[in-house]
Amino acid sequence: MKNRLLSHRLQNISYSQTLAMSGKARELKKKGYDIINLSLGEPNFFPPDFVLEAAKKAIDEGFHYYTPVSGYLELREIICKKFFRDNELKYSTSQIVVSTGGKQSIMNVLLSLLNRNDEVIIPSPYWVSYYQMVKLCEASPVIIPTTMKTNFKIHPEQLEKAITPKTKLFIFSTPCNPTGSVYSYKELEDLVEVFKKYSKIIILSDEIYEHICYSGKHTSIGIFSDIHNQVVTLNGLSKAFSMTGWRIGYIGAPEWIAKSCDKIQGQTTSCANSIAQRAAISALQASPNQIGYMIKEFKQRRNLVLKMIKKIPGFQVNEPDGAFYVFPNVSDFFGKKFNGKIIHNADELSDFLLEKAQVATVSGSAFGDNESLRISYSSTEGQIIKALTRIKQALLN
Repeated sequence: MKNRLLSHRLQNISYSQTLAMSGKARELKKKGYDIINLSLGEPNFFPPDFVLEAAKKAIDEGFHYYTPVSGYLELREIICKKFFRDNELKYSTSQIVVSTGGKQSIMNVLLSLLNRNDEVIIPSPYWVSYYQMVKLCEASPVIIPTTMKTNFKIHPEQLEKAITPKTKLFIFSTPCNPTGSVYSYKELEDLVEVFKKYSKIIILSDEIYEHICYSGKHTSIGIFSDIHNQVVTLNGLSKAFSMTGWRIGYIGAPEWIAKSCDKIQGQTTSCANSIAQRAAISALQASPNQIGYMIKEFKQRRNLVLKMIKKIPGFQVNEPDGAFYVFPNVSDFFGKKFNGKIIHNADELSDFLLEKAQVATVSGSAFGDNESLRISYSSTEGQIIKALTRIKQALLN
């Protein structure tokens, strides 16, 4: 009876599998189990000291009140400078909207653009929430599958084939969550050749991992002048500045989209947290070199994870160029028996590793790939070594 009272929009979506797995891990920890959580994309660092000092100063100086819906003007000015400094993107303050995290930024864009049955192209594997957010807007996700052979990146022919008269939006991330793949300048240039033939398609480029890039400079697709007015550039402070709980995300967008997002946000949450916004000013004013120590550490952890995973028979993995995840194919384990139980898919393998190895991972099914696991290396080296040793022991015994 209660389900009948719920909206059809709610019944059309699923819970976040990354948050669900993290919840399971927390519950088991409460019961006394020694769970190592490699399921969440949350850096284990503290935010830089200068960011913490800026937040304390903002409290002392009385920044306790509502801000403009799109964020403090000073913050939007800094974001414009950051976009030009780091990404060679030119935006004015009227094109910037600051929101309560990257998730709200994305949702604002989708609610601004999508109608029922509009089509949204999403390369797979994709960040877990893209698919569900599109469904919440009653639009239709159109998935372009990729493989490890192409480093989980699409090519122009796939993109062209997926486009129909109903296509309204294209969403992708680079560096990518969950695969760590990074699109090069040339690869983006090739995709732009397709997009510029379809001027009504909006491109939502999720670049929240831009600084966690190990193979040269990150490239924003918005730098290509032919399609700049089709691009919404998404970023935030959660990953590179280790400010997940501060909830600051932002977009640079064509002004008509930015105004639409401001309108929607004004009727939902209004402004983002005032103190977090003041801290964000300090963070984004700083040179990216100020967080270089985090990136160096993530690269070391990536190399450690790859070295250890390659020693686990049955795991097939490529070398990710960014973010802090590996995405191994684990289909070799399907059909095999562990603890008297046959593993049929990645969901069951992830559950088995939580139960037997006491390590939380996320099934690739959450990201559109039923044969893989996402393993985060945003934890300490000690925890990573312990976790992967347990996984190897559980699968070999």
